[in-house]
Amino acid sequence: MDYLWAFLIGGGICLIGQALIDYTRLTPARILVIFVVAGVVLTALGWYEPLVDFAGAGATVPLTGFGYLLAEGVRRSVDSGGLLGAFTGGLGASAAGLEAVMIMGLIVAVLFKRGDKTT
Repeated sequence: MDYLWAFLIGGGICLIGQALIDYTRLTPARILVIFVVAGVVLTALGWYEPLVDFAGAGATVPLTGFGYLLAEGVRRSVDSGGLLGAFTGGLGASAAGLEAVMIMGLIVAVLFKRGDKTT
């Protein structure tokens, strides 16, 4: 059942994103920002944590999960280190994921040739 709920919740979040792409004039970049900010706001309101507990990766893998990660990192860092944690917590919480993205991007850039796209 855990896999089913993760699929349904994650799919629902992605369905919202696809509807925003199809039915609004928002650019993909703005939609990405909306999802990250929505994750932060829902975490601040205490509504995203129960969703993460219920759906697991279905709630943490989409971009709203990145907002949740940032907000939780800031909260934990402020609790342990005071106001300075508001500036360092989000980066500390997401450092491993960001580093993995940069390393994978470097590997792909080295392995593949750049070329013009033909249609």
